[in-house]
Parts: sequence; structure tokens; C-alpha cells
Amino acid sequence: MSGYNDDDPLLSVRDLRKQYPVTEGPFRREVGSVRAVDGVSFTLDRGETLGLVGESGCGKSTTARTLLGLEEPTGGQVRFDGEVVFDGDAGTGVTGERRKRFRRDAQIVFQDATSTFDPRMTVGQSVTEPLRIHGLADREHRREVGEDLLVRVGLDTEDYDRYPHAFSGGQRQRLALARALILNPRLLVADEPVSALDAAVTSEILSLLADLQADLGLALVVISHDLRVVREVCDRVAVMYLGEIVEVGPTEDLFADPRHPYTRALLSAIPEPDPNVRPDPVELSGTVPSAANPPSGCRFHTRCPSVIQPASVDLDQETWRRVVDLRVTLAEGIDADALVRLHAEADEPESDLTDRQVRRALRAEFDLPEPIDDEAVEEAVTDALDAVARGDEERALDRLAAACTTPCEEHAPALRSVGDRREVACHLHHPPDGVEVDGDGESAASRGDD
Repeated sequence: MSGYNDDDPLLSVRDLRKQYPVTEGPFRREVGSVRAVDGVSFTLDRGETLGLVGESGCGKSTTARTLLGLEEPTGGQVRFDGEVVFDGDAGTGVTGERRKRFRRDAQIVFQDATSTFDPRMTVGQSVTEPLRIHGLADREHRREVGEDLLVRVGLDTEDYDRYPHAFSGGQRQRLALARALILNPRLLVADEPVSALDAAVTSEILSLLADLQADLGLALVVISHDLRVVREVCDRVAVMYLGEIVEVGPTEDLFADPRHPYTRALLSAIPEPDPNVRPDPVELSGTVPSAANPPSGCRFHTRCPSVIQPASVDLDQETWRRVVDLRVTLAEGIDADALVRLHAEADEPESDLTDRQVRRALRAEFDLPEPIDDEAVEEAVTDALDAVARGDEERALDRLAAACTTPCEEHAPALRSVGDRREVACHLHHPPDGVEVDGDGESAASRGDD
């Protein structure tokens, strides 16, 4: 293609989006959408392995299926080998022979290998079916190619005529690899390739993947929740949260020095085999928000341990996080009576509780000191808790919003360079105009800086 050379990426994904409509009523009227993938961008070089990691539901698998065209993208652009295979802005994609060629060059290994095989077909028929679809009519030739590939992935030629139920989980994963490689692709997406396997079989499959990549020159996208697997096989890692990539960089750099608070939390959850080593876990508040109604600004701010304080606030970061937790919980809905019953003295009838006792019960739930060491925040929290006790959650939210709005919810961070080889979407590294922060999320004003 004109203007394209081997130094350019094999795969380029720009602002990829996939939304699913939310409908209601007998006529299925669309009332919203689930933003499963929302502006994902990355590149993949020839022969490179990129890991895609994040919590369940963050959009990893949907990203993979969408960039391959198994799900119709809502927007964005995907280029493969210099050719646009989908352009969401133009509403076009490759068709005909070019689309068929892309299907040959880009393959996927699905998470559940068992469900991807037809139990009525022999594994040989399943493995070689892509050859038939792409025009190889000679049955004997297909068998020859299939048997050779079965041997290459560590099985026997005699396995060709057996049925899927006769194989173990690890063997079915090898069969899935064989089927994905039968067309000699240049890109392979492996979605949780070892999630259901024991340690010994996992090691065998990962070694097989490495050998196949070296022999065939494959580019790999490995989707996994197991960060130890990602560290072993990937050259670079992209971290996803709620449909967005929040950090991407070389594997060892990212593991040695994670820059995004969410990445630090993921890495702190990796089990440590040495009982004498007890790394401090990074605590995250609350639960993952809904992709149908993501938070404004930085989507991670509702759980971030380093959420930025406004310039007017002067608190230690732990207390500030608890104040934000109170506000987030109020926005989601709070059962004040249940919290009061939980934290009030056992011998005190609920009907006799004073407003002060209600406030104490709510403070205990969010572990808020009394008083909070910032006069304006203390006043806002006290007013909010009084409003909650009266059943006026709207007033409580308005009061907290006026005094305790974090810059993280007002501005959405973009994925931007940090150093030569890292990109991070976080205001700690690229603060909004007029906001200065340190690594703990404290503003310059709260530190007393000039």
C-alpha cells in the first residue's frame, strides 16, 4: 500500500467503540446504551505480544471481538497491515475478498475451548473447516495439513478422527490453537487461553504459544486476568478499566513502576509465593460502576485511593477518600435506617436516637473522624449527614458537591505519554489546568506549596 512500510504497526486501533442498546417496554424503546468499549486505542507490531488486562467486565474480550469484526464496532478505526478494515466515522469496512483476506490473517482462540467445538464433528473436521471455507476443496490435502498441525501443537495424527469429548481441557486448548493457526495467520488473539487449566498444563500451553510465535512470526494479543501469565509472555501490557485503557507500556517497566493507581491495585493483588514477603495491598473503595452509566470525568475516581483534592481542601488522603466514598454512596442510594441500626448502641431504641447519634452511626460506617480536620469539609459533612437523617438525600448531595468536588470528576483524562515508552490516562501525571498534585492526590494547596 502506498506510503506504508514494515516499520509501521501490523495492527492499529484508534478510538474503538462498542455500545449495546438498553431497551424497555413492549416496543423495546431504546433508553440508553452500555458503553462496553469506549475509545480504546493501541498499536501492535509484527511479532509483538500485547497483554490486555483488567477486572472482569472491563471490556477486554469485547475489544478483541470488535477489532476482529466479530462484533460490529460502533465507532473508531481499525487498520491491519496498512489497510483500513473498519472506519466508524465513515461507517465503512472492508468487504468481499479483502474482508476474507483479513479473516485469514487475524484469528482468535476463545476462552472456553470446549463450547467452540461441535460435538458431532471430529476434531479433524473442526480444525480443518477454515480451510474448506476459504476454498481448499481437496479433502485429503486438508487432512494432511490438519494432521501436521496437530503434531505441531503436541497431539498425534491419530487424534484427527476422535471427537471433542475424548480430550482433556489442555488438549482442547491445543486443538483450539491448531484451528486458529490452520490458515497461517499473522495476528492471533488469545482470550484467557489458560484460565481453566492447572499450573502444569498452563506452563505447557504458554511454552507452546511462545514456540509457535517464534516459528511463525505471529503477533499476539493475550487477554488475561492472571498478571503472572501476562508478565511471562507479553512484551507490552495495556490495562483496561470500564471500557477504557488507562495505562500501556513495556511489561517489565509497568510491573516495576506502575503509574496509574488502578494498575498499582491490580499488581498488589498478585499472590506472593514467599510467606515472608507481605506486600501492602492497595485498597479500592466500592464496586465497579455500571458501563451503562459511567462516572463523569475519570471513571476510576469513585474508587481511586489517590483521588485529587480540590485546592480548597486540606486533608490527609485517607480521610479525603472516605469523604468521597460518602458522596459516591449517597449518589448510588443509601439506607440510612439500616446503617443506624448497624452502628447504634444495642440498648438504645431506634425511635429515641438523636440527630447526633444518627450522625455518629453514619460516620462510623464511613470511618470519618469527628471532627474532620478541615473546617469547611466538616461543616459540609455534618450538614449532609443531618440531611440524610431527615431523609433528604438530595440536599445532602448538593451540600457535599458544593464543598467536596474532586477535579477528577470534572475532567476526563486522556491517554498521554509519560516518559519515552509509557502512556497513562491519569490527572496525577497530567493535571487539568490550574490543578497541581503530588503522587498521593493531594493538591498543591493542601500541601502548603506555593
